[in-house]
Amino acid sequence: MKNETPNEGRGGLRQRVGGLRVTLWTLIVPPTVWAGHFLFCYLWVAVSCAKMGAFPRFPTAFVIGTAVALAIIVASGWIAWIQSGTPGDPPPHDDGTDIDRLRFLAHATVLLAALSFVAVVFTAAPALMLTDCR
Repeated sequence: MKNETPNEGRGGLRQRVGGLRVTLWTLIVPPTVWAGHFLFCYLWVAVSCAKMGAFPRFPTAFVIGTAVALAIIVASGWIAWIQSGTPGDPPPHDDGTDIDRLRFLAHATVLLAALSFVAVVFTAAPALMLTDCR
């Protein structure tokens, strides 16, 4: 068994996350998850109202879908948060270096993750509070 301090394992994960390559594809993960959750919510409500005429008392599938969407968005934001802390030149960024691009994409992803998190919560709130299909 290795003698590791608790911070060594966490630092290794931070180093691996910091070494990931950030592209525009990583930027669109949070809003894409929100859009998928939005579609899921409206389809779930439409099917529930059409088949049962009312919402289920405890919408298990809906709660699980919302929790999964929030977990993916939080993970994406956390990864971007770690990558935004990459050391580099302070602003203004006159030269477009790879580090500057990485930090810009990471900051934009953090902001989109926060916005998408709020959007998922606001999308889920009515379905959890309403009980009538009228």
